Amino acid sequence: MSASTTTSVALSAKALLLDMDGTIVNSDAVVERCWRAWALSHGLDPHETLKVVHGRQGYASMAVLLPDRPMEVNLAENAVMLARETADTDGVVPVPGAPAFMAALAELPHALVTSADLPLATARMGAAALPMPAVRITAESVQSSKPHPEGFLKGAAALGVDPADCIVFEDSAAGIAAGLAAGMRVIGVGPRAAAHAPTLHVPDLTTLRVAATPDGSIAVTVETPAA
Repeated sequence: MSASTTTSVALSAKALLLDMDGTIVNSDAVVERCWRAWALSHGLDPHETLKVVHGRQGYASMAVLLPDRPMEVNLAENAVMLARETADTDGVVPVPGAPAFMAALAELPHALVTSADLPLATARMGAAALPMPAVRITAESVQSSKPHPEGFLKGAAALGVDPADCIVFEDSAAGIAAGLAAGMRVIGVGPRAAAHAPTLHVPDLTTLRVAATPDGSIAVTVETPAA
């Protein structure tokens, strides 16, 4: 039997911008419970609903799914949804490789850029036993939801880094589109990401290595099985 081999792809950045749900935290169980119930209460197909909701703020997902409904109704229901999701952490776990990845980032420039509000982000990061980045862009920080690039641009600005020098880690179509629109490279994480043309794709975070370089940059190495 021949030994397995791997190939490596190396990228360099000044800062890393991390989505939360689906990227470092697996919260799919909660998302599916809450949004299936919401979809059924509005006569929508839960399966089709779940194709829309990942990556966006809740009010923005509702606007896509119920385009004729007043935005103030979406905002009110989004507040209820956020409270429900914050209270429900059953099944919230780290994405494989996330604990080591976050530990390696501890002294490196990075920010959380999530469509969750701060209470929800705090609850899910805590449930997954992951450290909350000191710099975070949450729902309260932006006027526009992903796929708009505002969140990632604000993350880069908060770190004092040019967008072109950032690498985004994302799992969803909306998030990948937002990162690319911000002029950043995007590493897609997990099964949802593969179909949305990220710069690179990884099944989870176990194949990633990050380290500081002598010039102050961050070296990101992705190891993949050789073809």
